[in-house]
Amino acid sequence: MPTADELLSAETVTHLARLLARAAGSRSAPALLERARSLDGLSYSGRVAAIRDAVLADLPADWPGFEAVVRTALSDPAFTGWMTFPVNEAVAVRGLAAFEPGLALLRALTPRLTAESAVRPFLRADPARALAVVREWTGDPDPHVRRLASEGTRPRLPWAPQLPAFVADPRPALPVLDALYRDPSDYVRRSVSNHLNDISRDHPALAVETAARWLAAPDATTDRVVRHGLRTLIKAGRPEALTLLGHSPDVAVAVDGPVVTTPRIAVGDHLVFDWAVTNTGTLPAELVIDYVVHHAKANGTRTPKVFKLVTRALAPGETLGGTRRHSFKPITTRRYHSGEHLVQLQVNGRVRGEAAFSLEAP
Repeated sequence: MPTADELLSAETVTHLARLLARAAGSRSAPALLERARSLDGLSYSGRVAAIRDAVLADLPADWPGFEAVVRTALSDPAFTGWMTFPVNEAVAVRGLAAFEPGLALLRALTPRLTAESAVRPFLRADPARALAVVREWTGDPDPHVRRLASEGTRPRLPWAPQLPAFVADPRPALPVLDALYRDPSDYVRRSVSNHLNDISRDHPALAVETAARWLAAPDATTDRVVRHGLRTLIKAGRPEALTLLGHSPDVAVAVDGPVVTTPRIAVGDHLVFDWAVTNTGTLPAELVIDYVVHHAKANGTRTPKVFKLVTRALAPGETLGGTRRHSFKPITTRRYHSGEHLVQLQVNGRVRGEAAFSLEAP
C-alpha cells in the first residue's frame, strides 16, 4: 500500500500550488508552498487536513470566488489524482453553506479522485436535502458519479466519518441502491454490495429484505451483488440470508473433520487440517463451507473468526474435501495468546465438526 508521502508528497503539493495559483490568476499559493515544506511526520489524514487548510487559506474566502478557481483548475487535465483529495475536503468546508452548489462541485471533482468522504458533511448536516441531490447522481452518465451516490451514503464507509443517522436508519438511502444494483458498471455495483453489507451489520433483516426484493427483479449480475452484499451474514451463519441464497442450514450432509495434523504449533507456523463433506441427500445441495478458528484470549476465553473454504453445489452422493493451511503469521490486527484453540467446520451456517489444537505465543 502506498505511504502517506507517496500519496501526498511535497512534490504533489507544490504541483497543486502551481495549478491553483494559475487557476486563480495569481503568482503563487503561499500557504500551499509553505505546507509542502512541512509535511514530515504527518500521517495521511494529517496531511489531508493540513493541505485542506492551506487550500482554504490560498483560495478566495467567498464561495463564488472559491468555486470559480476550482472549476478553472478542473479545465486542466493535470489537476487530477491524489492532489484533488484535500481540495474535495476544502469544498466540504467552504461549500457547506452554499450546499447544492457545493455538492455540484464535488460531483465535478469526483472523476479526478473520489469525493466519497467530502460528501458526508453534507449528509450529516441535512440528510434529506443532500439525498435529494445524491439521488439525481444515480442517473449520471459518469460511473464515478453514480458510484459516489452509493459510496458516499454508506453508513460505515472505511477511513471516513460514519453517518449516524444512516447507521440508525439506512432506509432513506435505499432508493439510491435500488437505482444502482443493476448498474452496467461493476465499479458501481461493487459499491452497492459494500453499502448493503454495511446495512447488514446493524439491520440484518432489512438487508435480507432488500436483497430479496432485488432478486425478485434481477439481471445477470444481481446474484453476485447480493452474495457480496450479504457476505457478513453468510459468514455469521444467519439462516435467513443463507436460505435466501439457496443454502439451506438443514441440508443433508456428512462431515469428516476437521482432522488437525498439526496439534501443536507456534506463532509463525501453519495450522493444517483435512476436511471432507458428502451430500447424503437425494437432491443437489448448494453448500457454503467455511471454517471457524476460535482464538484464545488473555483471560482464557475464546473469540471466533470465520474464514472461507468453498461455495459449491454437490450432486447426491458426491464428496468434496481437501487440506487447509491456515497461517498464524503475526499480523497487526490480531494479538495471539498461548493456549488451546479450536477449529470448526461450518456448512451453510451450521457447525458440523470441531477439533482442538495448541498455540504457543511468545
